[in-house]
Amino acid sequence: MPFGGPTALDKTDEDATAQDAYHETRFAADPRRDVLWHTLCRHFFDARVPSDGAVLDLGAGQCQFANNITARRRVALDLWPGVADHAAEGVETLVGPADDLSALDDASIDFAFASNLLEHLPKDVIAGLLDGLTRVLSPRGTLTLLQPNYRYAYAEYFDDYTHETIFSHVSLADFLEVHGFEVLEVRPRFMPLSIKQGGLPVHPWLIRAYLASPIKPMGKQMLVVARPRAAPERLTQR
Repeated sequence: MPFGGPTALDKTDEDATAQDAYHETRFAADPRRDVLWHTLCRHFFDARVPSDGAVLDLGAGQCQFANNITARRRVALDLWPGVADHAAEGVETLVGPADDLSALDDASIDFAFASNLLEHLPKDVIAGLLDGLTRVLSPRGTLTLLQPNYRYAYAEYFDDYTHETIFSHVSLADFLEVHGFEVLEVRPRFMPLSIKQGGLPVHPWLIRAYLASPIKPMGKQMLVVARPRAAPERLTQR
């Protein structure tokens, strides 16, 4: 979900106007997106979140993930002020850049998630985000990333003018490892690129079938799961 955070911490009126325009064009509200995220959460992500856990939705945008995931605590972070207008009851919202996690306590998050975020950020900001996650993730905490895989989505990758950084499933895993994370899972072809760009029809039973299928037609988004590499103090808390 775009506009997770720029390099500057201060947001100008011009920035806010650009973000609003982006959400009205490239990321306009679409009821099919609600169906998609409700189904993904119920039939895939819910099983990965501790029932008593706290979830952080990075670059939450219109909060489809935060609104649909089942968790004790749900936090949605986005630079776009409109994030608060889309959050469901019970979802906490934070407005700010993705690499500023100062509002969150140490070891307070059990499941961090970002959908279509990292490609919008320069690598130094992503590195700062990973540093922040190392602090706020609990000993059982993980980071799940869902985003375009350049190896399979190169033809459409820069149709979005806000894309800055290229990752394939190989380079993203390497980047995470270099920045202190242990990669737990890599799915190079997890889902089609988007509902806007030639994806499968959005029906719950089709989404469930796609998740269960070993064959992924049009699979251009990858899923990568990682956690901070175990330090002695983290091991003692497990």
